[in-house]
Amino acid sequence: MKVPLPDLAATGGLGTAIAARLRAGDVVALSGGLGAGKTTLARAILAGLGYNGEAPSPSFAIIETYDPPAVRLPLVHADFYRLERPEEAEEIGLDDYRRGAALIAEWPEHAGGFAHEPACLSIRLETAETGRIAIVEAGADWLGRLP
Repeated sequence: MKVPLPDLAATGGLGTAIAARLRAGDVVALSGGLGAGKTTLARAILAGLGYNGEAPSPSFAIIETYDPPAVRLPLVHADFYRLERPEEAEEIGLDDYRRGAALIAEWPEHAGGFAHEPACLSIRLETAETGRIAIVEAGADWLGRLP
């Protein structure tokens, strides 16, 4: 499914819609080139979960965690861009972070990918003449919950 994102308001709307349907155990895998809007969409999801602060990009820390009451459910925001091999995700304890939490994964392919998981919502962001386009593919657990 293709979702046009002509401006920041549209990106915010998509993030809010995803946040409303997000459950513990879900993965939102955000891919696309540098500057495609992955972090912007991740921040919109966080805002939709109730986060009011300035959410830092996890580019250097790799993983940022958010817990209630700051957000509706525990969330891990990860940016795997700096990983050199997928095994590094395991080495930093990603499975432990994910336990009981939802995961927003930027550059998921650097961590081995998540599309094979039924609770994965894969979103590829691409630039277009009219802004951006989100190409959304849902795992089985997201069918019926798609925003």
